[in-house]
Amino acid sequence: MSDTTTGSAGTEGNDSYGHKPFKRSRSHFADRITADGRHGWPVEAGRYRLVVSRACPWASRALVSRRLLGLEDALSLAVADPIQDDRSWRFTLDPDGKDPVLGIHHLSEAYDAREHGYPGGVSVPAVVDVPSGKLVTNDYQQLTLDLATEWTALHRPGAPDLYPEPLRAEIDEVMEGVYRDVNNGVYKAGFASSQQEYDEAYEALFARLDQVSARLADRRYLVGDTITEADIRLFTTLVRFDPVYHGHFKCNRNKLTEDPVLWAYARDLYQTPGFGDTVDFDHIKRHYYQVHTGINPTGIVPLGPDLSGWTTPHHREQLGGRPFGDGTPPGPVPPGEQAPPAATF
Repeated sequence: MSDTTTGSAGTEGNDSYGHKPFKRSRSHFADRITADGRHGWPVEAGRYRLVVSRACPWASRALVSRRLLGLEDALSLAVADPIQDDRSWRFTLDPDGKDPVLGIHHLSEAYDAREHGYPGGVSVPAVVDVPSGKLVTNDYQQLTLDLATEWTALHRPGAPDLYPEPLRAEIDEVMEGVYRDVNNGVYKAGFASSQQEYDEAYEALFARLDQVSARLADRRYLVGDTITEADIRLFTTLVRFDPVYHGHFKCNRNKLTEDPVLWAYARDLYQTPGFGDTVDFDHIKRHYYQVHTGINPTGIVPLGPDLSGWTTPHHREQLGGRPFGDGTPPGPVPPGEQAPPAATF
């Protein structure tokens, strides 16, 4: 999610929109943090800081992965204010408006430390090297895969395998379609600048959701019988669907709650430790409705929808499956990282 603007409207996730067809730009800083340090950034406990917005679906992937893998002590967390200013993501949720570890007021300062005068957007998730204060990566597609495969020495005992090697080809295939038509598809519909562009994105979105719903009708998870990266990536869009995408982005053929399979699947994941405990519906709603002034010029944040249903029984356990495979659930959310439960909204 980026601070790039077109007129008065903020954009997200390295987005570009306005009078041109919506296009998501590639991550400019694509360095990788690896076990052998072959890109110059070795995995090292305590060296890096993950910067997120709880509003952002791309950053939420990293939040979920970090929790499931038990990397909280190894990779510290900075949470940005859901409302950006003209310098983008800011740390106004912290005392004195400054991140207590990085000592900066805006994430853009870490970008500037890495590449002075960088002309692109300042996006999350971002990983910053604490000793130097420099941005390491904002590659949201690769980041979670590396957390699952390169950070294994720092995983908690009982951490699940979120990207099992025998299933990677199938996971990649599922994720590609979900990314194109769902994760990115809601944005293509919401930021469409012509009726044809919107119609095409809308049709592709719901065709893919129908396909995914059929796939999940008799299986608990997208690939295999455990939670994988594919489930994380679908979840972060589904959890925002009714509060934001249905109305704000005009993805309104039906609500998530009106698809029995997807609604039960999303609730199942939400109630799984590591998923719902990272979600902040207040941040989600305020960001989309107050930052996207080109779509919602009044800045009014809707009071609905009723979110209490997220904690109701889903009965998906009847399909079998083992959420964490041979592993175990993550422990309690660390102090200071708790997100308010859906039932409070």
